[in-house]
Amino acid sequence: MATIEKMPMLAEGHARISSELKRLRDIERPEVIEAIEEARTHGDLAENAEYHAAKERQGQIEAQIGDYEDRLSRAQVIDPTTLSGDRIVFGATVQLADENKKRVRYQIVGQMEADAKLGRISYNSPLGRALIGRSVGDEIEVTVPAGDKYYLVKKIEFI
Repeated sequence: MATIEKMPMLAEGHARISSELKRLRDIERPEVIEAIEEARTHGDLAENAEYHAAKERQGQIEAQIGDYEDRLSRAQVIDPTTLSGDRIVFGATVQLADENKKRVRYQIVGQMEADAKLGRISYNSPLGRALIGRSVGDEIEVTVPAGDKYYLVKKIEFI
């Protein structure tokens, strides 16, 4: 029997996906159904661009709804403030020093929550995978599209 892979995420990521799912169900879906009905009144469906565009949009919305429902059903919501330890795990906020001694700070988050500009990296990203399980003082080498990067773990926080 197949096992269902849990998808770790923070509470705010879970809330954002839930909110987006509600918006798709309550607003987008009814609007596209109305657009399809309106387009049907314009006659021949074979040459009706409005109808085909609305049907395509309906397919996109239904696919998004299915994706969000799947993610929420497999969600394992993690509160970083309840975690502790000396190793980097999902939800940890880490301070790193790069090879130029420049400090950077990242929080390890889920795929849907990742935003490098905000200092949030996915646990599945090359750097995220390299960090999981590491401790303060560990040196990390990670290959990214720009080349090899080297970091030293300076601090681990659960905030």
